[in-house]
Amino acid sequence: MATLLLTSLILFSFFTLSSPALPSSETILNAVEILSDSGFLSMALTLQLVSQTLIPQSSSPTIFSPSDAAFARSGQPPLILLQYHISPLKFSPENLKSLPFGTTIPTLLSNRSLIVTTSASEDQISINNVKINGSVIYDDGSLVIYGIDDFFDPEFQSPPDLAPEPSPSSTTGCTAPFLDNPSAFGFDSFISVADLLRSRGYSQMASFLDLQLRGFTDQTKLTIFAPVDEVIEEHSGNFSEYSSIFRPHVLPCRLTWSDLVEFDDGTILHTFLEGFTINITRSGDVLLLNGVPVIFPDMYYSDLLVVHGLRQMLTSQAKQEPTGDSFAGFNGNDEDRQPDYGEFGGP
Repeated sequence: MATLLLTSLILFSFFTLSSPALPSSETILNAVEILSDSGFLSMALTLQLVSQTLIPQSSSPTIFSPSDAAFARSGQPPLILLQYHISPLKFSPENLKSLPFGTTIPTLLSNRSLIVTTSASEDQISINNVKINGSVIYDDGSLVIYGIDDFFDPEFQSPPDLAPEPSPSSTTGCTAPFLDNPSAFGFDSFISVADLLRSRGYSQMASFLDLQLRGFTDQTKLTIFAPVDEVIEEHSGNFSEYSSIFRPHVLPCRLTWSDLVEFDDGTILHTFLEGFTINITRSGDVLLLNGVPVIFPDMYYSDLLVVHGLRQMLTSQAKQEPTGDSFAGFNGNDEDRQPDYGEFGGP
């Protein structure tokens, strides 16, 4: 423990000299306290010191925290290895359990994804053949943290004999029955969904749900892509635009995150706006919908409805601007760093 604390003090000295002051974020402070109380002191100190460098400002990340024993065995990891333990996407325990074997989870390390290795017979979630310890350590809606017993190996690959099933074809049965009345969307069955969206910073899309879902039956299956508030606030006051904003973000079928990641690049999804389609592509390991990354997969899901959070509004493919080749590229930081991963392998 003395060696562990000394390493953390050295890390503190380095970052206080070379990095700007960290913001006094209530979320980070709460997460640090919970990690410390849960026996993850090393990650608590690391998160407190380098959160501004590590955690993207425009997403709700998921952090996989190695144990103190893993830090003691491996020493203080470099920043690029810590990036491999942070996904820019928010995953609840239910989300992770629903992901089939071989599903890739993007990380902040460019072009390096985690791989789900949970078998059908296992109850405990496994990623890169490292078990996730029990339930979530911290979840305040904007940050999720899980505990793991060892560091993930960036060179890990799925065994060939356990490869996932081939992905679906580039066409789907998700075809919108275009409505004669574009504003005929009913909302009686979706009030709880709108309330959830408001509680998580998607109040603009929640308002669209209240106004636009008139006409759907209780058996209608939908997928909704919800942009964050700030990108649609400029349109929210123009009532005449509500339908044209909302309908391109709704699919007439239910697609969870595990469904989306299984589609081939070039798969076309039809929306409730006639003539508007969503093209699934990838840039590095990042799944894109018309060039827009999903930042909050499976924000809400039931037997009839799935909601995914987006950073931007979906526009036609012709209007898309070039983007980076990793999640960092979508945040204006597309530095291409290719480390020697051999030195980061497990003991």
